[in-house]
Amino acid sequence: MGKFKIPSIPPTTNKTIRFPNDVIEEVEKAIQGKECNFSAFVIAAVRSALEDIKEN
Repeated sequence: MGKFKIPSIPPTTNKTIRFPNDVIEEVEKAIQGKECNFSAFVIAAVRSALEDIKEN
């Protein structure tokens, strides 16, 4: 059996960005009822976009 490792929280920096209202509404609908918050969704989306850029 593998050893359990307590996860660490990565260092973060606060950034203020503006989203169009329709994008906010769509994200909130997408995460409704799921164990995800707006920030986690945006971080995952940005990481996915960065990965796409690296591949091209």
